[in-house]
Amino acid sequence: MKQIKEDDNPNMGFQIAPMIDVVFVIMLFFMVMAGAVKVEHELKTALPGSTPKEASDIDISGLDEVTIVITEDGMVTMNDEEFDSPTDKKLPRLTGDLIKLQKDAENRGGKVLVTLQTEEQAKYERVIDVLNALGKAKLQNVTFTVGNDES
Repeated sequence: MKQIKEDDNPNMGFQIAPMIDVVFVIMLFFMVMAGAVKVEHELKTALPGSTPKEASDIDISGLDEVTIVITEDGMVTMNDEEFDSPTDKKLPRLTGDLIKLQKDAENRGGKVLVTLQTEEQAKYERVIDVLNALGKAKLQNVTFTVGNDES
């Protein structure tokens, strides 16, 4: 009969050193990857208008509806009339007409509803140019749509 010695026991117990090595490698991986995360910058824009009213509070009897379309090449049209050049960031003609439209609506006690329709590939910068024009005219009721109504 063979005697079992403690030296012959193959079970050496729980080895903590390899576990610590694995934890350090994982921690190193996450530390390196945290520096590679791309930070998204927020585009700071102020939309025209103040607090939105509930749909039941809006009186539709004195409303002027305007549709502004922004094409992929940057052309801006309001009710099928072209305004300014695609490279003009300030849009002076559009801004002037929007201010006149807003003042006329205020004098009549009405409101102006603006639908801003952009083509799918229109540049965001051009949309912001139009929003700036709407802000200068102090228009508050703006709706966004993307794409054509024909489809």
